[in-house]
Amino acid sequence: MRLDHSIKNIFVLPGIVVPMEMARVELTGRLALTILIGLVSCTLIASSNYVLNEILDAPFDRLHPIKRSRPVASGQVLLPLAWVEWLVLMAAGLALALRVGPEFTAAAAALWVMGCVYNVRPLRTKDVVYLDVITESINNPLRMLLGWYMVATTLVPPTSLLVSYWMIGCYFMALKRFSEYREIGSADGAAAYRKSFRHYTERRLLESVVFYASFSMLMFGLFIARYRLELIFSFPLVALMMATYFDLAFKPHSAVQNPEKLFREPRLMAELAVVVVVVVLMLHVNLPWLHRMFTSSKM
Repeated sequence: MRLDHSIKNIFVLPGIVVPMEMARVELTGRLALTILIGLVSCTLIASSNYVLNEILDAPFDRLHPIKRSRPVASGQVLLPLAWVEWLVLMAAGLALALRVGPEFTAAAAALWVMGCVYNVRPLRTKDVVYLDVITESINNPLRMLLGWYMVATTLVPPTSLLVSYWMIGCYFMALKRFSEYREIGSADGAAAYRKSFRHYTERRLLESVVFYASFSMLMFGLFIARYRLELIFSFPLVALMMATYFDLAFKPHSAVQNPEKLFREPRLMAELAVVVVVVVLMLHVNLPWLHRMFTSSKM
């Protein structure tokens, strides 16, 4: 189930905070319970996807110097029970999702379906160059929608924010691929472990990283300009955090390959904390002079 990966639920939190601030939703005991149920549902759906990944990736994991010790790859798991676990986790996750609401349930179902698209043949997009990053990272905006629909169902999530969230996920995932490729150290070995590595090179991966970063920040800028100009003060801080993450990808045995371990990177965590504080603050503070500065004066 990879419960240690539950730290990725942090990507749900912006989807909770932004609509609460935009719609001025009050945090009540009932809403807090809904959020808790929603987070458990997210965890169960994600765990179902991880079980599927563990089962179907076992032949390839055995070729990886570290992942070959995973339970299925090392022969510690009865596969029929693993398939039952996959379905039970999905059913439990969707059952809880229904208690949150129909929009949330649709987003949760989409998250599970994308796990199948990513892992199961004949699609198995994780084997397709570039599409592996793009389809895996769509989980980012889906997680934002999950958070959004925990607290607001009448407020439409901004497309610019969803696309920015998607592209920042692509940025993280492409750097993960880059770090994995460097870690294996051999083009043949990398291709044996992951089929998409037959077409990737370090240079191509870094080119894609620049594209995803640029696209993400462009869409984030559009969201800021349209909905909350005060968030412009978070822009350089987010860029700094992205630069730190980029640097981490070059380190041996980088936490970028295992995002659940990123909390052990003190500089990155400090920068994340500052970003969170500034974003929350700028969602509450109105700065009329800032709007005047960016508004064209009439001739």
